[in-house]
Amino acid sequence: MKKQYIFLTAVIIILTANLYTFGQSKAGTTIGQFLKIEPSSRNTAIGTAGTSLYGEASSVYYNPASLGRLQGMDAQFTYNEWLADIKVSYAAVAMNLSSIGTFSLTVTSLSSGEIDVTTVDQPLGTGERYSVNDFALGLGYGLMLTDRVSVGIQLSYFQESIWHSSLMGFAMNFGVQYQLEPGGLTLGASVTNFGPRASYSGRDLYVNFDFDSKLNGDNDRIPADLRTDSYGLPTTFHVGASYPIKITDDQLVTLCVDAKHPNDNNESINAGLEWNIMNNFFVRGGYRDIFLQDREGGLVLGAGVMVNFSGSNKVKFDYAWADYGRLNKTHRFTVGIGL
Repeated sequence: MKKQYIFLTAVIIILTANLYTFGQSKAGTTIGQFLKIEPSSRNTAIGTAGTSLYGEASSVYYNPASLGRLQGMDAQFTYNEWLADIKVSYAAVAMNLSSIGTFSLTVTSLSSGEIDVTTVDQPLGTGERYSVNDFALGLGYGLMLTDRVSVGIQLSYFQESIWHSSLMGFAMNFGVQYQLEPGGLTLGASVTNFGPRASYSGRDLYVNFDFDSKLNGDNDRIPADLRTDSYGLPTTFHVGASYPIKITDDQLVTLCVDAKHPNDNNESINAGLEWNIMNNFFVRGGYRDIFLQDREGGLVLGAGVMVNFSGSNKVKFDYAWADYGRLNKTHRFTVGIGL
């Protein structure tokens, strides 16, 4: 066991050092940005350091390998009051089928509401209104390879719509988790939003074209279609660890840390903890994007309540508050049912 802990320490040191070897940020160069909005109130409140966590359906977002350790059936719904009055909803259902493995279904929906159309000549509005709507549907599968190692994969279809233009694409998440000892240190690694490039199309790109604006008498309204570039997905590599510390028979504190390497930004670290009181009350806190330059906010806080009924049936209520600096704050509310 000492060798394993030494190895883990070495990995963390290497990851931290790597944060300073990639100086170029590519923010704003990928599509599907709504795929990066964390859906789980629990994991968000622990600093979004969820790569090595498991036990709820929403954990599939952070690492599909978490499905392998899920027992029974779990269903969750999250409502997220996102930035700029944007609303995000997320639903996840996961069911364990004994030795076959665990299957999951997730649905994500984002809506901006109606927004006034403005131009340089009409900065107060043209009288028209548009909206942004995003949607994603994911199918996941997780399996325990051994009593300590779990693997998982999720395939998603997504669509983005901006007024009369849209794009569609496919994304894949996959990962692995390794628990060094039962109820002890857990390591996790995952890749999220890996998939082909995509581009926008739609009638907003239709134009009337004039081959020579200086020539009189020609047709200056030839129907044409603008072609947009294709862009990649916000692919991110995550590696993390979580370690539970037993305080008393009724109190457990879980420490979590994640390092992430995205293709559209610089590297950073997320960290947090969860204080479990009698397995009924939970207090959480963490910090996101440590070492990331020009970050907006970072502090996250949250709490949860779990009510147990007969047998293994339970109902969970979780809340997360996240600071985004000048962009203000967000609130997440999650309701979950476990069977």
